[in-house]
Amino acid sequence: MARTTADARQADVIVVGAGPAGASTAYHLAEAGVDVLLLERSAFPRDKVCGDGLTPRAVRQLVAMGLDLDAPGWQRNHGLRIVGAGHRLELPWPELAAFPPYGLVRTRLDLDEILARHAEKAGARLTERTSVSGPVLDERTGRVVGVRAKPVDDRGRRVGADETYTAPLVVACDGVSARLATSLGLERRENRPMAVAVRAYYRTARHDDPWMESWLELWDGEPGRSHLLPGYGWIFGVGDGTANVGLGILNTSTAFQHVDYKDVLRRWLSHTPQEWGFREENLVGRIGSAALPMGFNRKPHYTRGMLLSGDSGGMVNPFNGEGIDYALESGHLAAQTVVQALARPEGAGREQVLHGYAAALDAEYGGYFTLGRVFARMIGNPTFMKQATRYGLPRTALMRFMLKLMANLTDPRDGDVSDRVINALSRVAPAA
Repeated sequence: MARTTADARQADVIVVGAGPAGASTAYHLAEAGVDVLLLERSAFPRDKVCGDGLTPRAVRQLVAMGLDLDAPGWQRNHGLRIVGAGHRLELPWPELAAFPPYGLVRTRLDLDEILARHAEKAGARLTERTSVSGPVLDERTGRVVGVRAKPVDDRGRRVGADETYTAPLVVACDGVSARLATSLGLERRENRPMAVAVRAYYRTARHDDPWMESWLELWDGEPGRSHLLPGYGWIFGVGDGTANVGLGILNTSTAFQHVDYKDVLRRWLSHTPQEWGFREENLVGRIGSAALPMGFNRKPHYTRGMLLSGDSGGMVNPFNGEGIDYALESGHLAAQTVVQALARPEGAGREQVLHGYAAALDAEYGGYFTLGRVFARMIGNPTFMKQATRYGLPRTALMRFMLKLMANLTDPRDGDVSDRVINALSRVAPAA
């Protein structure tokens, strides 16, 4: 039987935002038989500024969602190539029981639509071109019981009258803007690191490089005979004739608010080898930039009938700027929590389950993100970064340890010494 208009705007759960966090949440909810409504402001395909790199941590979630990662379009990689202080070091992804031994690259233009359509096939009701403006609150309890939204035209403009969508629970996956969280008074925590990422696509012969490449030093000329630029860079081959090339800079750097990031990117790339093709005539599309909210910069992750997942809750890794894996994981955890909550009647028992979502996030990532915040402050100091690069890169065993630490890739049980050290540090660090 076809739904009425009113029925179509009601669900067990509303998920706002169909990026990786929202799609993951909606997929796992739908797989569990929950009636889930997934609202997305744009229409697919749509682009997002991102490095497009997927470490084994993200790949594990894609495998769990049943995606065919052998299909065309997924560019596999062996590990990370690190460039800095005159050194080039190739570090394979670690062999672990908990994670696949490979990474992937896929543009967000493709990835987000693949994930959203996958959730839709599982039973989620995806509604595109729907711009959510704020939550609907129960006047008596102050709980979130839905959202207000307007249709969006093909130019991204809101059109028509407000529409109300209702559900007992809402999962906010609305990205760095975090409009829903802000509307409930959950402001960004100023003591958490932020970063800006700038990226572009270039036609290049390096498009099928089997390594993700990270540059720890950016020079606007020959190293040692030119100016050291702020930030770190990356080159990730997409496999389609292009590479995603970009840089990130942390707000712990003194240059954070005083540089033209796009100019920094062009200056760095203008001194890379000509044959790589990272020149203006090979630029595909525009140079884009985006903020990266790190280290749980918005809390609590559950309040008054609404859960935060992905960037809306500041779930970007302060060590390396990764966000997709934590978006996928937090979406999965949110879905598991919601399924258990909906199995209980409204009241104290359900609330106890929902508050467990925030506690579980703290237990899983809190200590590790605390370590990452310390690391972010350290590498914001150019002197520290220069010395660490100079003396760290020649030591392969140390760099293998750092790869595990920065990518959060350890076996929780029966791991090697480095796994046990990293896990112990994460456990003893406070989850602030």
